[in-house]
Amino acid sequence: MRIVCFFLFLGMLSCSEAKNLTEVEKWKAQAENITIIRDDFGVPHIYGKTDADAVFGLLFAQCEDDFNRVEQNYIWATGRLAEVEGDESLYSDLRVKLFMTEEEAMANYENSPEWLKKLCDAFADGVNFYLYTHPEVKPRLLTRFEPWMPMYFSEGSIGGDIERISTSKIKAFYQSGHQIPAMEELKIKKDKEMVEPQGSNGIAISGKLTESGSAMLLINPHTSFYFRGEVHVVSEEGLNAYGAVTWGQFFVYQGFNEKTGWMHTSTYTDVMDEFKETVVRVDDKLLYRYGQELRPIKESKITLKYKEEDLLKEETFPVYRTHHGPITHLVDGQWTASAMMWEPIKALEQSYIRTKQEGYKGFRKMMDLRTNSSNNTVYADAEGNIAYFHGNFVPKRDEAFDYSQPVDGSNPETDWQGLHTVNENILLVNPLNGWLQNCNSTPFTAALEYSPKKENYPDYMSIDQENFRGIHAINLLKDRKGYTLDSLIKLAHDPYLPAFEKLIPELVKAFDIQPNKNPKLGEAINILREWDFKTSKESEAMTMAHFYGTRVWELGSSGQMNERPTQMELFNHIENYLSREEMLACLASVLSDLVADFGTWNVPWGEINRYQRLNGDIQQPFDDDKPSIPIGFASGRWGALAAYGARYTNNTKKIYGTRGNSFVAVVEFGDKVKAKSILAGGQSGDPNSAHFNDQAQRYADMQFKEVPYYKKDVQKRAKRTYKPGERE
Repeated sequence: MRIVCFFLFLGMLSCSEAKNLTEVEKWKAQAENITIIRDDFGVPHIYGKTDADAVFGLLFAQCEDDFNRVEQNYIWATGRLAEVEGDESLYSDLRVKLFMTEEEAMANYENSPEWLKKLCDAFADGVNFYLYTHPEVKPRLLTRFEPWMPMYFSEGSIGGDIERISTSKIKAFYQSGHQIPAMEELKIKKDKEMVEPQGSNGIAISGKLTESGSAMLLINPHTSFYFRGEVHVVSEEGLNAYGAVTWGQFFVYQGFNEKTGWMHTSTYTDVMDEFKETVVRVDDKLLYRYGQELRPIKESKITLKYKEEDLLKEETFPVYRTHHGPITHLVDGQWTASAMMWEPIKALEQSYIRTKQEGYKGFRKMMDLRTNSSNNTVYADAEGNIAYFHGNFVPKRDEAFDYSQPVDGSNPETDWQGLHTVNENILLVNPLNGWLQNCNSTPFTAALEYSPKKENYPDYMSIDQENFRGIHAINLLKDRKGYTLDSLIKLAHDPYLPAFEKLIPELVKAFDIQPNKNPKLGEAINILREWDFKTSKESEAMTMAHFYGTRVWELGSSGQMNERPTQMELFNHIENYLSREEMLACLASVLSDLVADFGTWNVPWGEINRYQRLNGDIQQPFDDDKPSIPIGFASGRWGALAAYGARYTNNTKKIYGTRGNSFVAVVEFGDKVKAKSILAGGQSGDPNSAHFNDQAQRYADMQFKEVPYYKKDVQKRAKRTYKPGERE
């Protein structure tokens, strides 16, 4: 009995001492539970006793690699961008606060299950301990991170749901109570259409088609470069996840563990709706009509800060909400509410729980949380299963209404009627052909004849829209077997560009019909005539085709808003949209511009299409006079699976990649998991680091690195082993 009492006393004493520890002492004590091993590419392998320890170490390691991006993501996500960028960002901040104020984020944190609160605490502690141990790092704004902040950043996708709500429309409504003029609406739509296509590729292959007999997964997100780092995070509580983490988040977003792998592609499932409200004022109160009743509009005020020169100013906005969501803009003169998935606690739970699943049964159960709203999921596991989930959060609606347009919010029949179950959503498991794919294209061709059938689902679950990447993937996958990790890498970089199959022959045909009118084009046409539609660094045809296709898309999409074709319609039926004279004029213009910029139009693609990383800025600068690497990849717009997109506002003559293939991995499941990966540039955002650009040439050459997943392999590749806070 005395022994029991003695240990009870020690336990009480220990708890008492823990309460008396300073914050810094607690951080140091937790750091002792964590080991970080940096491998030969600088990838951090974080080992913690508990999941919270692993999260602490993960955030510390992320800050070591790129605190700039960690901070930027939370400045944006928490609605404080105008404090560093000025009043032009006020409406981005207002958009955030329309959906959740800081007080509401704090309440969500307090209402979270204890295990999630511990992870949120570890998130904040890991970043704050980094700032404490690195006093030389000067944040732009956030000198302290709080555990409620992840409530604003609960999903790792690029361009999440909230970014689909136009800040221009919010500004028009809250600044002056007006809607955007029609010409400005047209410009916004046109600008969106001309932006480099976003999205990703996911491919899962069953063991019956692989050399090893084990299932395989291609993880190929297309994001802006340096949007995610590569990490491996392990705990003694069952966490052992490897993959890409969005800077500042505490879960692996695209990746795998020993038993399961997951890849997200942006979805075409309709997950957001707009409700036009009928608003009336009665006795100085704002009400909105809902069926036979008038309901009060919830009114509040939001005060935002913004930077003006060296001063910090404030602006207060009156904001409004109905049961459909916040009022964000006007449609046809009516106040309009935007509805979307906003359940930060459940979304964070799902994002983290996903990483610890050990098979399809658990993964499928995790999907029942239904908060992965902006993405599809391509899945494979060690049991041999492959699966495709098209969307996850899908509201039930009355199909009598067209939800692709704003609906009448005063009619109760337009309300969401709960959520579809996962089984009601578009779901594909173990198709008989042994493979499935999604490249942001229609789910109804995910596995060719074994795909889900469109007639079995409501129209709002997916638009039946194919793209050139989807067509490319299908043509590569059908009737093929004997896959290895290396052959899957080769498939993922196949150089064929199906967008040019009709576009270029029609141009050649236009010249052949009237060659005497454009004799100077003959040499260029002959190069294009002989082209096999494959991109390469050496190809002059690729150079001409890229600029010609871009010019055609600009011309073909410049008609009236409701008359513009999709890109596939335009390219596959170019003869219906452009005359022969217009086609040839486009090519002539391209050749003229090439001569003006490079002295000749005979320019190999790799001389123009380049990779360059000069510094750690989030918005990368480019310079034609500084070193860069030739890249043979092409835009996803043309059907390139290995997408390489550029920004064209650099004041440069060469093209420099900014998005597309970023983190890419191929994974094979079996008794042990095997994987290879590549990261655009390198792990570190610090130009002085050896890992700032050490993967750049490998990236260009498609030379993936072996992933050390098991600890003995990690230790063989170890270049530095340390605990958070230990300086080199």
